[in-house]
Amino acid sequence: MNSPVGASRQSWLARNRMTLLTVVIVAAYALFIEWFWGWSAIIAQWATVGAIPILVALSLLTSTYFLRTWRILDYFPRETAGRFRTLFRVTQIHNLLNIMLPFRTGETSFPVLMRAEFGIPLTRATSALLVMRLLDLHALLAAAGIGFAAAAPNALLAWLLWAAFLLLPVAAFVIRRPLLRFGFRLFPAKAQGFLSEIENGLPANPRAFARAWAMTAVNWLVKVVVLAWALSLMGVSPLTASFGGALGGELSSVLPVHAPGGVGTYPAGITAGAVALGASTGKAALDALAQASINAHLLIIVSALTGTAISLPLGRRRQF
Repeated sequence: MNSPVGASRQSWLARNRMTLLTVVIVAAYALFIEWFWGWSAIIAQWATVGAIPILVALSLLTSTYFLRTWRILDYFPRETAGRFRTLFRVTQIHNLLNIMLPFRTGETSFPVLMRAEFGIPLTRATSALLVMRLLDLHALLAAAGIGFAAAAPNALLAWLLWAAFLLLPVAAFVIRRPLLRFGFRLFPAKAQGFLSEIENGLPANPRAFARAWAMTAVNWLVKVVVLAWALSLMGVSPLTASFGGALGGELSSVLPVHAPGGVGTYPAGITAGAVALGASTGKAALDALAQASINAHLLIIVSALTGTAISLPLGRRRQF
């Protein structure tokens, strides 16, 4: 029979297993970097870039978090009216948890926080989050498709396919009501309230959809351009490879599976994207690319921590 102390310890481990897993993986990653390259070599790459470009990149990346908050504010204008600061804190906590927890488990914090702070039902907040994540993934894939279409042997066909893919969100928005009506007929009456909340989490009209789509595009444009610029400053060339690396890293962050803090997966995404769009595959070049990818990843984490630090004093904290 377990003692009260043993049961309490098991309960604490069960509650904090994801946090402990994150700490262990991040620590192992830090030790691997020290063993393989040495943190002095990683930090030396920052010295070659200079303080001003780093601060500019950090400021621009942090500014994208305000745009993300505006996108959510536009999704829930009635519930969040006059509470931008509180919403900014919610989005930053959600973003940091999403980065640091494995397998996208941090996403679950968004509907919970939105219900706690703004009284938005879990199903509606989850539906809105799903739409935003699909728009995020679509924007990144569409951006990546530009590079592949430009390099395709049959340029006309490639650009036609890219244009068709670009318009997929418009098609999905147009057919949303027939699909929901089919769902209302298909599912029993008990599930119709659930479907109604899903419908409430979708953009209300074409203008709301257009704003969400435009804000998504601008957000990722700024982030990818800044990351590509930072990678080019750290020696990743040609310029197409810098953009490929930025896209590869960000694609790894929106896919269903990623490591805690993106350790390993984010730099791997940068390396794969850069190589796919022209980076050299020589040993020395790949080694420099790996170091640049780690530093770009660190830049993303620092920007997330900066945004969270700015947001924590804002709004009124509740107990939930």
